[in-house]
Amino acid sequence: MAGVGMKIGVLASRSGLPVKTLRYYEDLGLLPAIGRSEGGYRLFAEESLRRLEFIRRLKTLGLSLEEIQGCLAVHDAGELPCGDIQIQLGRQIERIDGQIKELRQLRQELQDLLAGWQSDPAKEGDVICPNLHV
Repeated sequence: MAGVGMKIGVLASRSGLPVKTLRYYEDLGLLPAIGRSEGGYRLFAEESLRRLEFIRRLKTLGLSLEEIQGCLAVHDAGELPCGDIQIQLGRQIERIDGQIKELRQLRQELQDLLAGWQSDPAKEGDVICPNLHV
Protein backbone atom coordinates (compact mmCIF):
# COMPACT_ATOMS: atom_id res chain seq x y z
CA MET A 1 0.00 0.00 0.00
CA ALA A 2 3.08 2.25 0.01
CA GLY A 3 2.80 5.20 -2.34
CA VAL A 4 -1.00 5.11 -2.29
CA GLY A 5 -2.91 7.77 -0.41
CA MET A 6 -1.81 11.01 1.16
CA LYS A 7 0.01 11.78 4.35
CA ILE A 8 -1.83 13.59 7.12
CA GLY A 9 0.01 16.85 6.40
CA VAL A 10 -1.22 16.84 2.81
CA LEU A 11 -4.75 16.02 3.98
CA ALA A 12 -4.56 18.87 6.50
CA SER A 13 -3.42 21.29 3.81
CA ARG A 14 -6.10 20.21 1.33
CA SER A 15 -8.93 20.11 3.89
CA GLY A 16 -7.99 23.29 5.74
CA LEU A 17 -8.10 21.44 9.07
CA PRO A 18 -5.22 21.20 11.54
CA VAL A 19 -3.28 17.93 11.77
CA LYS A 20 -4.30 17.75 15.45
CA THR A 21 -7.99 17.73 14.47
CA LEU A 22 -7.41 15.02 11.88
CA ARG A 23 -5.60 12.86 14.43
CA TYR A 24 -8.48 13.40 16.87
CA TYR A 25 -11.01 12.38 14.22
CA GLU A 26 -8.92 9.32 13.45
CA ASP A 27 -8.78 8.38 17.16
CA LEU A 28 -12.58 8.67 17.34
CA GLY A 29 -12.98 6.46 14.28
CA LEU A 30 -14.41 9.26 12.15
CA LEU A 31 -11.50 9.28 9.71
CA PRO A 32 -9.92 5.90 9.03
CA ALA A 33 -6.42 5.69 7.62
CA ILE A 34 -6.01 3.31 4.68
CA GLY A 35 -2.56 2.16 5.74
CA ARG A 36 0.95 3.38 6.31
CA SER A 37 3.75 4.50 4.05
CA GLU A 38 7.09 2.71 3.97
CA GLY A 39 8.28 5.34 6.44
CA GLY A 40 5.42 4.54 8.82
CA TYR A 41 3.32 7.61 8.10
CA ARG A 42 -0.47 7.21 8.13
CA LEU A 43 -2.02 7.39 4.71
CA PHE A 44 -5.50 8.62 3.86
CA ALA A 45 -7.62 8.05 0.78
CA GLU A 46 -8.75 10.82 -1.54
CA GLU A 47 -12.32 10.18 -0.30
CA SER A 48 -11.20 11.40 3.14
CA LEU A 49 -11.70 14.93 1.83
CA ARG A 50 -15.37 14.22 1.07
CA ARG A 51 -15.74 12.60 4.48
CA LEU A 52 -14.26 15.67 6.18
CA GLU A 53 -16.67 17.94 4.28
CA PHE A 54 -19.53 15.73 5.49
CA ILE A 55 -18.30 16.01 9.09
CA ARG A 56 -17.86 19.78 8.74
CA ARG A 57 -21.37 20.20 7.31
CA LEU A 58 -23.06 18.22 10.09
CA LYS A 59 -21.03 20.12 12.70
CA THR A 60 -22.25 23.43 11.26
CA LEU A 61 -25.80 22.10 11.65
CA GLY A 62 -25.07 21.54 15.34
CA LEU A 63 -24.61 17.78 15.47
CA SER A 64 -22.11 16.37 17.94
CA LEU A 65 -19.15 14.26 16.86
CA GLU A 66 -20.86 11.30 18.52
CA GLU A 67 -23.99 11.83 16.41
CA ILE A 68 -21.87 12.24 13.29
CA GLN A 69 -20.01 9.05 14.16
CA GLY A 70 -23.33 7.19 14.20
CA CYS A 71 -24.19 8.50 10.74
CA LEU A 72 -20.78 7.53 9.39
CA ALA A 73 -21.11 4.04 10.89
CA VAL A 74 -24.29 3.54 8.86
CA HIS A 75 -22.44 4.76 5.74
CA ASP A 76 -19.46 2.54 6.47
CA ALA A 77 -21.83 -0.44 6.72
CA GLY A 78 -22.85 0.26 3.11
CA GLU A 79 -26.13 2.04 3.76
CA LEU A 80 -27.21 5.63 3.19
CA PRO A 81 -27.47 7.46 6.52
CA CYS A 82 -30.13 9.90 5.30
CA GLY A 83 -32.81 8.51 7.64
CA ASP A 84 -30.46 8.75 10.63
CA ILE A 85 -29.44 12.26 9.66
CA GLN A 86 -33.11 13.28 9.39
CA ILE A 87 -33.72 12.01 12.94
CA GLN A 88 -30.62 13.83 14.25
CA LEU A 89 -31.64 17.08 12.56
CA GLY A 90 -35.13 16.79 14.07
CA ARG A 91 -33.55 16.38 17.50
CA GLN A 92 -31.36 19.40 16.82
CA ILE A 93 -34.46 21.49 16.09
CA GLU A 94 -35.92 20.36 19.44
CA ARG A 95 -32.68 21.39 21.22
CA ILE A 96 -32.73 24.77 19.48
CA ASP A 97 -36.38 25.30 20.44
CA GLY A 98 -35.44 24.58 24.07
CA GLN A 99 -32.54 27.02 23.90
CA ILE A 100 -34.77 29.69 22.38
CA LYS A 101 -37.29 29.20 25.21
CA GLU A 102 -34.54 29.49 27.82
CA LEU A 103 -33.10 32.60 26.14
CA ARG A 104 -36.54 34.24 26.01
CA GLN A 105 -36.97 33.56 29.73
CA LEU A 106 -33.54 35.00 30.44
CA ARG A 107 -34.30 38.04 28.29
CA GLN A 108 -37.53 38.65 30.21
CA GLU A 109 -35.73 38.29 33.53
CA LEU A 110 -33.13 40.83 32.42
CA GLN A 111 -35.81 43.26 31.23
CA ASP A 112 -37.70 42.93 34.53
CA LEU A 113 -34.48 43.50 36.46
CA LEU A 114 -33.55 46.59 34.44
CA ALA A 115 -37.10 47.99 34.65
CA GLY A 116 -36.69 48.45 38.40
CA TRP A 117 -32.98 49.34 38.29
CA GLN A 118 -31.81 52.17 40.52
CA SER A 119 -28.77 54.03 39.20
CA ASP A 120 -27.75 55.17 42.68
CA PRO A 121 -29.19 52.70 45.23
CA ALA A 122 -28.76 53.14 48.95
CA LYS A 123 -26.09 50.97 50.59
CA GLU A 124 -27.51 47.99 52.47
CA GLY A 125 -24.93 46.56 54.85
CA ASP A 126 -22.57 44.21 53.04
CA VAL A 127 -24.81 43.78 49.96
CA ILE A 128 -22.64 44.15 46.85
CA CYS A 129 -25.36 45.50 44.50
CA PRO A 130 -28.86 46.01 45.93
CA ASN A 131 -30.37 45.98 42.41
CA LEU A 132 -29.63 42.27 42.03
CA HIS A 133 -31.64 41.17 45.08
CA VAL A 134 -29.21 38.43 46.12
